[in-house]
Amino acid sequence: MRILLVVMLFLLQQPVFSQYTKIQSWSEKELLASKALKSAHVGICIYEPATNKYWYNYQEDHYFTPASNTKIFSLYTGMLLLGDSLPALRYLDTDSVLYVQGTADPAFLHPGYTLQPAFQLLQQTTKKIEIVPAKNENARFGYGWSWNDYADYYQSELNEWPMYGNVARLRHHGDSLYIVPKMYELTSSRDNSLTNLAVKRDERSNRFAMGYNSTITNQQEEEVPFITGGIEDLALRLQDTLHKPVYIAPQAPAGLQLMKGIPSDSLFLPMMHRSDNFFAEQTLMMCANQLFDTISTKHMISYMLDHSLKDLPDTPNWADGSGLSRYNLFSPRDFVYVLSGMYNTYPTSRLYSLFATGGRGTLKNYYKEQFVHAKTGTLTGVVALSGYLITKKNKTLVFSVLVNNHNNSASTVRREVEHFLTQVYENY
Repeated sequence: MRILLVVMLFLLQQPVFSQYTKIQSWSEKELLASKALKSAHVGICIYEPATNKYWYNYQEDHYFTPASNTKIFSLYTGMLLLGDSLPALRYLDTDSVLYVQGTADPAFLHPGYTLQPAFQLLQQTTKKIEIVPAKNENARFGYGWSWNDYADYYQSELNEWPMYGNVARLRHHGDSLYIVPKMYELTSSRDNSLTNLAVKRDERSNRFAMGYNSTITNQQEEEVPFITGGIEDLALRLQDTLHKPVYIAPQAPAGLQLMKGIPSDSLFLPMMHRSDNFFAEQTLMMCANQLFDTISTKHMISYMLDHSLKDLPDTPNWADGSGLSRYNLFSPRDFVYVLSGMYNTYPTSRLYSLFATGGRGTLKNYYKEQFVHAKTGTLTGVVALSGYLITKKNKTLVFSVLVNNHNNSASTVRREVEHFLTQVYENY
């Protein structure tokens, strides 16, 4: 009987051993040996939640810069704490004054959202509007961000009450030139050799310049972050938009109420599909504001690591919400742990929709069979992909592939990872 039991246990383990051997062979002989990755630092973790078995691990406990895979942790935090809709505004409507306070909601006057309950409240009131400053411990840039990216669209400043996504939109259409917000200075120059708008902003002021080709008649638009400034600058932006006075409250009144805004998933989806850094950062800020009444990304991250994520296999160095910071360090099995937790908590119909799949979002040129739902990550020398893989035999796998210090094109590395994961998909 003892021999029979040993044999049975051995046979039960054979599928896992077989899977590991095959995947190990594809990994070692093709992926890791490829010209694009052979000198890179690579980590791989593939796990099957149904059986609680790891199919393959390679340097799964090593630390990597994950780039925008960091947004997986921000998504998890937002889904856990924000509920079904975002906190749009705190307000108190008295007989003579409407008091309002920012909640870090990035959707306010963002062109991607028509639902604007906070703006409607401000627009319709006939009372005096007074802004109550929020408790904000964040700087305008994230920890470890590159300072000279200040005018790049992907690095909007962070603040307690974003407007327009905290970017100025510079447009050229026919003979017309525009800037939104209109309060900012725009100078222009004609250059008919240009194929796209040439835009820039002064480093220390909200003065913008735009070069354009007058022979192009189609509308062209570029986004450039503006300097958010302090509470006085916020009041001026609101005043310019509402076309009525906006004041700063001399003291905070008691009894501020929370106004709910857009559905949370309507923010999470573009955050993950187009890898929106600004939405990811403000998500952690909204969570902190809701939980502590203080906007602090650092405090929010510490809370998550001490509570909901206290059992992570490897303690990460989690620096920001977007992954722009190179101070971020995570292991592949950290991502698998969080993704598995999300898989066991939320319906797959919702979860998979929030991640890009083949032909869509940041995966629009990859995984045409749509067998993965995953988050990409890219920085110089960094390519990351973590998410869910459904095999041809309908097995659900959770995976993370992190590549650091490669010296090749990001697209070449992505193709090698795609080939590796496609073999897993086709053979199981």
